[in-house]
Amino acid sequence: MLEILGKTSIDFMGLRRYSFALSGVLVFVGLIALFQIWRGAANLGIDFAGGTAVQLKFDQPIPIEQARQALVHHGFGEVEIQDITLGNKLLIRVKAQTTIEEKVAEKVLETFKKDFPSIPFVVDSSYEIGPTIGQRLQKDALIAISISMLGIILYVAARFEFRFGIAAAIATFHDVLAVLGVFYMLEKEITLLLVTALLTLAGYSLTDTVVVFDRIREISRCA
Repeated sequence: MLEILGKTSIDFMGLRRYSFALSGVLVFVGLIALFQIWRGAANLGIDFAGGTAVQLKFDQPIPIEQARQALVHHGFGEVEIQDITLGNKLLIRVKAQTTIEEKVAEKVLETFKKDFPSIPFVVDSSYEIGPTIGQRLQKDALIAISISMLGIILYVAARFEFRFGIAAAIATFHDVLAVLGVFYMLEKEITLLLVTALLTLAGYSLTDTVVVFDRIREISRCA
C-alpha cells in the first residue's frame, strides 16, 4: 500500500505548548480585530462602511485592469471590481470614503461611456448603503455571532452538561477568532460574506466538538 506520510506517530501532547502559544496569538489578534470592527477601524466593506455597488452588463468583455485604470483615472480611489464572466458583467463597489463630489453611480456610468465608447452596456443593478445602515449591519452581525455562541452553550448544556456547553462555546469562539485574526492580519475586507463564512465555520466546529464530547461521555461510562 502506498504511504504518503509514512510514520504518523506524532507526540501531540509534547507539542501542546507550541499549540497553546499559536492559538493564544491568533485569539489575541482576533480579539483586536473584533474590537477594531466594533469601532469601525478595520478594513470594512461597503456592507458595513457604506458605499455604492453598480453592476454593468457589456456587449463585449472588458478586462478588469483596463476598467480599474479608467476608474482610477477619473478619481476613484478605493474601488473593488468583480468580473462576472457569465454575461460579460462587472460589479463595481466603491466605499463611501471616496472624495468624488458627484453621485458615485452616475460617475461610474460616465467613466465607462467616456473611456469605452465602442462597447455598449446596460445597468443591471445599482444600490447605495449609507454609513448609518452600514453601522446597523455591523451591529447586527456582532449580535448574530453572540446569539449563536449563546445557542451553542444552551444546546450542548442540554445534551451533555453545562460545563460542556461552556467548553464548546469557548472552543467554537476560539476557531472563529483565529480565522478572523488571520483575515485581519492579511488586511482582507470584512464583509457580510465573511460573517456568513464565520457562522458556517462555527457550525462545523460545533459538530466536531459534539463528536468529541460524545466520545468522552462513552469512555467515562465505561471507566
